[in-house]
Amino acid sequence: MEAYWAAAGARDWAAFAATLADDVVYELPQSRERILGKERYVRFNREHPGARQVRIERIVTDGEGRQAAARTLVTLGSEETHAIHFFTFDEDGRIDGVTDFWPDSCEPPAGREHLVERY
Repeated sequence: MEAYWAAAGARDWAAFAATLADDVVYELPQSRERILGKERYVRFNREHPGARQVRIERIVTDGEGRQAAARTLVTLGSEETHAIHFFTFDEDGRIDGVTDFWPDSCEPPAGREHLVERY
């Protein structure tokens, strides 16, 4: 995962592609989009506007190295947002599945201040 993010940040699409299985599946639940295959997924990232930078804040993996989750801080220009990413890996250690959750910024609804703490 670290090589994946480093290559994406450097916009090194050959190195990025090397982290992926040929049949990788990328999903964005918020927009209900799915991209099938390495070539399309690399192109999707290559054509993404702007130079976003990703800082990994936390990685959690299973004991077998087949699944992982990451929390990241994503910066695009002066905008920052947190995102959650779920990865699966094939038997060769290449990424064969990515599901990204990119939250929209919003204020929480009124009426639950007594239950939550803001940070």
